[in-house]
Amino acid sequence: MKTFRWEAAQCTLRYHDLPGAGRPLLFVHGLGCAASCDYPQVAAQAVLADRRRLLPDLPGSGFSDAPAGLAYRTTDHARALAALVTSLGLEALDVYGHSMGGAVAIELASLLPAQVRHLVLSEPNFDAGGGMFSRAIAEYSEAEYVARGHEVMVRAAATGGAGTWAASLRHSSPLAVHRSACSLVAGVEPSWRTLLLQLPMPRTVIFGELSLPDADLDWLPAHGVASVVLPQAGHSMAWEQPAGLAALIAQSLSR
Repeated sequence: MKTFRWEAAQCTLRYHDLPGAGRPLLFVHGLGCAASCDYPQVAAQAVLADRRRLLPDLPGSGFSDAPAGLAYRTTDHARALAALVTSLGLEALDVYGHSMGGAVAIELASLLPAQVRHLVLSEPNFDAGGGMFSRAIAEYSEAEYVARGHEVMVRAAATGGAGTWAASLRHSSPLAVHRSACSLVAGVEPSWRTLLLQLPMPRTVIFGELSLPDADLDWLPAHGVASVVLPQAGHSMAWEQPAGLAALIAQSLSR
């Protein structure tokens, strides 16, 4: 893995930098996950293998540092990635973000609108309120979650059939997970939905077939954002259908 020192938060981000000749593609992972866990199998698919692929673990996740003084808002994660992109001297890149990573990717594209050429999201957070897991985590106080709630969530994920997420969550900072979940529940102003509509680059949102129905599947195209469906997949599409997800990402990047 490679390292990047994010001086603003005094922490080190760790990331995979897979070589390729095409425009770099940056993967942004979701809550309690890590790009180093979620995306190697997706990035390795032939439809993406000709391009440089960047798989960073966000602060508090995977192999990256977890500074206690960071708020771990989606905005903080976006700023960390913007600093990484700047340090790499990337004048152009494409960005893919999933779930919480989708919200982070929207903010990243808003920070770097001239550099982000395509934005591809899968089942992102668009509005305040969070999702099922982030709401459950945010119901704990920070101290309660760190002391016992994190282990409760890990066990629940493992026994509920989400073994990969449970393993990834176990290696995430409880403090970072709780603060990030609270950020998803609180939302941002303007909302991620509003920011998405304001962005200038081609934008595509991927939905898992097993996650439907979803009103945004039709709402997005009516507002200039493409939407596509990945068959035989739900929210955990990178683990369920890595080849299919890679194909839809590649298709979206060709727009």
